[in-house]
Amino acid sequence: MSATVAETEIHHEHRDVTGGWLRPAVFGAMDGLVSNFALIAGVAGGGAPQKVVVLAGLAGLAAGAFSMAAGEYISVASQAELAEAEIEIERRELVRNPGDEQAELAQLYESRGLEPELAVEVARQLSRDPEKALRIHTQAELGVTPGDLPSPLLAAGSSFLSFAVGAFLPVLPYLFGATSLLPAALIAAAGLFSAGAMVAKITTRAWWFSGLRQLILGGAAAAITYVVGSLIGANGL
Repeated sequence: MSATVAETEIHHEHRDVTGGWLRPAVFGAMDGLVSNFALIAGVAGGGAPQKVVVLAGLAGLAAGAFSMAAGEYISVASQAELAEAEIEIERRELVRNPGDEQAELAQLYESRGLEPELAVEVARQLSRDPEKALRIHTQAELGVTPGDLPSPLLAAGSSFLSFAVGAFLPVLPYLFGATSLLPAALIAAAGLFSAGAMVAKITTRAWWFSGLRQLILGGAAAAITYVVGSLIGANGL
């Protein structure tokens, strides 16, 4: 019995290997959580009073979030500008040398397993539409799609928000009157484990392994900073 494409059954599904929105959100929050908790641990380890710890935590949140947003904006904007310049070069080549570009496309399909005659015919048919030809060339040669480049503003905003959320967690207990590092450490530990477990959605690791690994690494960073703060505080610097 023949089946149409629409009737073809799908026997498996793939995860989003690019990470989608989850990867930058989780890693941004994780970065904010680790860096700001380590900062708070260092200040608290030096014997600073509650108000100073809160000030340091909020300052670290603001500085880190704005730094992340600015860096992400510049990085993505620069990447998009480079991609747009290369796309424009490809667009001009399709106008100036359509035959060479069509032959290049045929060679591409031949290298991917098509018979030479079929590759030439496929390239000829696809090249009849300049925009479709441009999209195919840029995807094959540059790995980008015209009109579908990442947004610098979206990247900056996502980085700012995710970092700020992660960085705010260890400050929260102090805003409610905590006078020791323990409540912040417990919240940070829960956040680190949860963020690590969420990373398992875009990896092949078990959720408990990813969570425990992130907890250990983040905890080690905070512990080292706490010791440094204690040593500096003990020496009265």
